[in-house]
This record gives sequence, C-alpha cells and structure tokens, in this order.
Amino acid sequence: MIDRRVFIHFDWILFVSAMLLAIIGIANLYSATAGTGSSLYIKQSYWLIIGITAIGIAALFNYSQIERFAYFLYGMSITLLVAVNLFGKTTAGAKRWLDLGFVSFQPSEFAKIALVVMLAKYFNETSIPRQGMSIKDLMLPGFILIVPFVLVAKQPDLGTALILLLIFVSITLFMKVRWKTIAGIAAAIVPFIPFAWHFLKDYQKARLLSFIDPKLDPLGTGYHLAQSKIAIGSGGFVGKGFVMGTQGQLKFLPEHHTDFIFSVLAEEWGFIGSVVVIVLFLIIIMWGLHIAQHSKDRFGTILAFGVSALFFWHVAINIGMVMGLLPVVG
Repeated sequence: MIDRRVFIHFDWILFVSAMLLAIIGIANLYSATAGTGSSLYIKQSYWLIIGITAIGIAALFNYSQIERFAYFLYGMSITLLVAVNLFGKTTAGAKRWLDLGFVSFQPSEFAKIALVVMLAKYFNETSIPRQGMSIKDLMLPGFILIVPFVLVAKQPDLGTALILLLIFVSITLFMKVRWKTIAGIAAAIVPFIPFAWHFLKDYQKARLLSFIDPKLDPLGTGYHLAQSKIAIGSGGFVGKGFVMGTQGQLKFLPEHHTDFIFSVLAEEWGFIGSVVVIVLFLIIIMWGLHIAQHSKDRFGTILAFGVSALFFWHVAINIGMVMGLLPVVG
C-alpha cells in the first residue's frame, strides 16, 4: 500500500508541467512526421509511459540515495562513451548512437545527468573557501568534466560537449569562484581561441561562417537556418494550424523532426504556441531553482540547481539556434 504522504507531497507542479510538454512534444512530432509513415510519435508515447512509471517508482525513494551511486553513474557514463566511440553506429559522419539490438540510445545524454550527480557529490563533500575557489580548487572537478567532454567532442558532438561545459561552469559558479580565478582563466583562454578554429571539423567551420553571413552558402550550410527562419516567421501570431505548416509538411525544413522541431511548432502554433512552450520550460527551470533554494541538504541544493542548469542550457541553445541567434551546433 502506497503511503498517502507520497501522493500529498508529490511535486504536482513539476509533474504537470513536464507532462504538458511531453504531450505537446508528441503531438508536434506526429505533425512533423505526418505523411512519412514514421512511427516515431508512437515510440515516444511508449517512452512517456515508461518515464511516468519511473517517476512513480522514484517518488518512493529519498533523492539523497542518488549520492551513493554517483561514482557508479559517472563510471558507467564514461564506459558507455568509450563504447560508442569504438562500436557506435555512424550516422552523418558521427558516432553518437549505441545500438544494443532492442534499443538504440545516445550515451552522451546519460553523461549529462551523471556529470550533474558527480559534481553534486564532489562539492557536497568538499569545503569551499569563503572567498571562493582558486585554480587549484578547480583541478579535480575540472578533471571530472574533461573526461566526458573529450569523449563526446571526439564523436564528434560539439553541441553536447558545449552543454557539458556549461553545466560545469554553472555549478562551479554557483558554488562560488574567486573573481581573480575567473579573470585568470578568461585571460588564459582568449589567446587560444584562434587556434581552436584548426581543431574544428570542416562542417563545423562552415556552420560558423554561415551563422556570421547566412548568404555565404544559402543552399548549403545556410539552408537549414534560412528555412527555419521562414517557418518561424510564417507562423505569425496564431500559426497555420496543426499539420498545416508548409515548411515542415512539404519537407523544405531539414531535420524538422529532431533539431528543428521547435520551428515546426512555431509555424503551426505561431507566437502564442511558442510562448506557451517556453513558459512551461521556464516553470520547470524556476521550480527547480525553488527546490534548490529550499532543499534540506547541500547535495539536494546542488543537484536541483544542476538539473535546472541542464534544462536551461538545452532550451536556450536549441531555441537560439533555430532562430538564428546562435550558430547551428553539432
């Protein structure tokens, strides 16, 4: 028999917001794949049911128990990242997916959660100087970041590697870093930025150049962004209607069921629909920060903040990318 207190104290605000986003997402995926015979939206529905079941089970346990598995989760994520680099399925020139036969998944997604949990455990057990952390204090947490960061960048997946870096930066700044340390790191990094160009893949360089000047290659690397802007702009205030978008339905918009799914939503549901989705994401992020502020222990505070940062950067980068405010990453 389930204790009534579990039901009473269940976080309904977080759950309802997440479910609304999931339902909107599945409906949007159905629209994006309409007429293709794809069953992606059905698969997503199955995963939603599995996710709801997992939430119900997780609600029965105290979140503090996650800390005990931090090393295991981190170690498992590194193992999976090594495995995908060695045996992963190559798609569009990148090894990002691990195929187990009955299911395919991206280990880099698991690595994001593992990084948050591992950093939460580390900083929970580490005394932070009142004036903030120095370069020396950042060495070990920096190592915790660099291993998955390098393995993900090697796939290559610059976008996910950037998310890992931003999660690390967010959590370390939250824990407090000396201003002298921040200035020192910035001063050390800036001279090496021009050299970083030589380490980028040709397609990554092309995307950055297209971001700076979209007219440089409008039918090549700039095509994705140009079509995305057309889709978003043509949606107007209320949109063209469900399954009525031209850019998405007529397949002018590439990757419309994955990277540019928000553009499909903006075209069909307009400014109003876009705002609703963004507000739902903001509710989850702000509520996560609220949980962090009122957590009963340090681990819970860092964990909630880290997950909120993960959501924020995902939303900010994807929406910024499809609107042309940020370069298309990958």
